[in-house]
Amino acid sequence: MQNWRRCCVGVAALIVTLSVSVSSVAYADSGFIRMSVVKGGWFLGAHGGSGTLIFHGRRYPLSVGGVDVGLVFGLSETEFYGRVSHIRRASDVAGVYGAGGAGAAVVIGARVIGLTNEKGALLELQGRQVGLIANLDLSGLVISLR
Repeated sequence: MQNWRRCCVGVAALIVTLSVSVSSVAYADSGFIRMSVVKGGWFLGAHGGSGTLIFHGRRYPLSVGGVDVGLVFGLSETEFYGRVSHIRRASDVAGVYGAGGAGAAVVIGARVIGLTNEKGALLELQGRQVGLIANLDLSGLVISLR
């Protein structure tokens, strides 16, 4: 009888855990994001810019900033656009995103990137990079709602 009770409690706990996991994913939503980011540096770099999140038909202005550690030479501007998913409210897009990357642009280049923050928001961005830059770096991107 004791084992049967433990088994029932274990199965009930598993069902609750799975239902909470499935419901949290089911209620997650997505939106569209557009950002303009200027990046520059000489060994160490920095980037900053602004953007807009479109979520549930409303526009939310964004600020973008961060640092690059590694090899960064030059200056570029990238116009990113894409999708943000796994968010429940607009404020979920705010946070710190980390990435490692390599790239180069001589006048015009392309950029594709996927990033996740501490709240689970997933950015899937692509864009056109204009400028003269070469980089092999680790970067931290901070997005905040204005």
